[in-house]
Amino acid sequence: MIDPRTAPYGLFLLRAALGVMWIAHALMKYVLFTIPGFAGFLGSVGLPTFLAWPIFLAELVGGLLILFGVHARQVAVLLIPVMAGAMMVHVGNGWVFSAPGGGWEYPAFLIVASLVVGLSGEGAFALRPAPLLPRPAPAAA
Repeated sequence: MIDPRTAPYGLFLLRAALGVMWIAHALMKYVLFTIPGFAGFLGSVGLPTFLAWPIFLAELVGGLLILFGVHARQVAVLLIPVMAGAMMVHVGNGWVFSAPGGGWEYPAFLIVASLVVGLSGEGAFALRPAPLLPRPAPAAA
């Protein structure tokens, strides 16, 4: 059962936490690893180094849009491939993200949370909520 009185606030909390996590994931690359360091990491795992800036910007801008509820459903779904890529890099390290090299449970959780926001909606306090997919125009009579 979904409680229509409280569900919008639960979705808001999930959306806000998800947005903050995407922002934190981006800032970790910028502040802790640096963009050149992140590019080097991408190269070391066989990915193109030029993806460092686009990934950082997607996570940062996407996190802000999710946090503030600006087309959060679409943004959350569009960010899933970014986190799926991160998960694939860490899958060989095991489940726990605190394992050496980081495991894959944290990226998997962010994928699920992004999917839930995409499917369920922005919740309360969204600045610009939008349906996940455009609604079809009514058929002419």
